[in-house]
Amino acid sequence: MVTDAHLVGLVGAGIGGSLSPLLHEHEAAAHGLRFAYRLLDIDCFRMTPADAGRLVREAARLGFTGFNVTHPCKLTVLDALDGISEDAHALGAVNAVVVEDGRLMGHNTDHAGFRAGLQEGLPGAALGTVVLVGAGGAGAAVAHALALAGVRSLLVADAEAARADGLARAMALHHEDLAVQSIAVDVVPECLGGADGVVNASPVGMVGHPGTPLDVDALAPRHWVADVIYRPLETQLVKAARAVGCAVLDGGWMAAAQAADSFELFTGHVADRARMRADFLRLTAVQAA
Repeated sequence: MVTDAHLVGLVGAGIGGSLSPLLHEHEAAAHGLRFAYRLLDIDCFRMTPADAGRLVREAARLGFTGFNVTHPCKLTVLDALDGISEDAHALGAVNAVVVEDGRLMGHNTDHAGFRAGLQEGLPGAALGTVVLVGAGGAGAAVAHALALAGVRSLLVADAEAARADGLARAMALHHEDLAVQSIAVDVVPECLGGADGVVNASPVGMVGHPGTPLDVDALAPRHWVADVIYRPLETQLVKAARAVGCAVLDGGWMAAAQAADSFELFTGHVADRARMRADFLRLTAVQAA
């Protein structure tokens, strides 16, 4: 239902630096909507991730019309919902919840955000074989997006081998036309020899986790390189890939695209994606200054 009044919350831990409130509120203002976006930090409420579902239910009772859900609550919120989308079911995680006639419906815009970013930021990228580093929640969303984008062969690596194995098995079940296998992290450089692109969906490179998820000496100008991290926007991997001459997709593309998808779910209005991307970059620059 399209309405001009919305109260949306972000549920997660340690989310004080999130750009989501301003990003959503600026886009809502451009549409002439009454829109407020509030942080619902479980740390501030002295809650645990297990309380996320209860928090969402109570906030909905108090008038919230939608929620974004981030780490570490994307899984724990599931049991409190009345239904979830097909994509959320396939990924086993929710990052957006819409309140519809008192019912809480879960969605996942992470995978669509990465896919949109890939199409817009790296149009025409070769999608024969892709190496994915990181098999957690972000990795699952990226893997799903890559399969839907037409990748034919996917190699999944993770510091926890069992997690890479699990994602590879799940992808094989949901995407029969995709050739997928798990690989050890230490053979990623070797596998890049036959790959078109590589995606970092691990925490390596984000604030507090410096470094690169792979040996950048294995990169060649023919590769494209994507990172889901956007704090910082220019990760060490992104900088190194640019220096080599690779086509690069920074984490801001996915962040802005998934925000646009969430905005559309919350409001029923079509987001101006170019405007939201530009706004995201401006806000990121201000935050980094």
